[in-house]
Amino acid sequence: VGACIVNEENKIVGIGYNGMPVGCHDDEMPWGRDSDNILETKQLYVCHAELNAVLNKNSADVKNCTIYVALFPCNECAKVVIQSGIKEVVYYSDKYKDKPEFVASKKMLDMAGVKYRQHIPKQKQILIDFTAIDAMTGTNVKEVLKADQTSF
Repeated sequence: VGACIVNEENKIVGIGYNGMPVGCHDDEMPWGRDSDNILETKQLYVCHAELNAVLNKNSADVKNCTIYVALFPCNECAKVVIQSGIKEVVYYSDKYKDKPEFVASKKMLDMAGVKYRQHIPKQKQILIDFTAIDAMTGTNVKEVLKADQTSF
């Protein structure tokens, strides 16, 4: 899962992904979801993308920014979004919408006045042909990238 925070000028001010806390090595921690022992799952250890994006910000704050996320934020991430002053959440999937954590998330975001909306992409995938890019001149690359841009 990933998250990207942009300011009012649509400039990236923070990015993050689901990962273990600093100093906790990925290869020494559990990454599974299912186990009879919750200590053997990732749930208790992983820092979510939204939290990491706020913590990894490259500006003084993220007030009035928009966060783009793959999944609708859980209740813990909604708290981080609200407390940091983010004004809008744009998400791709709401597949956990009926789980209590996500119902609570929407309740908190609504109460705090944080807008949220689902992004419906115009295309289901983007293909990047790196061999074609290597063969192009600088001008051609700019033209191809400009033609392939999709906007949120």
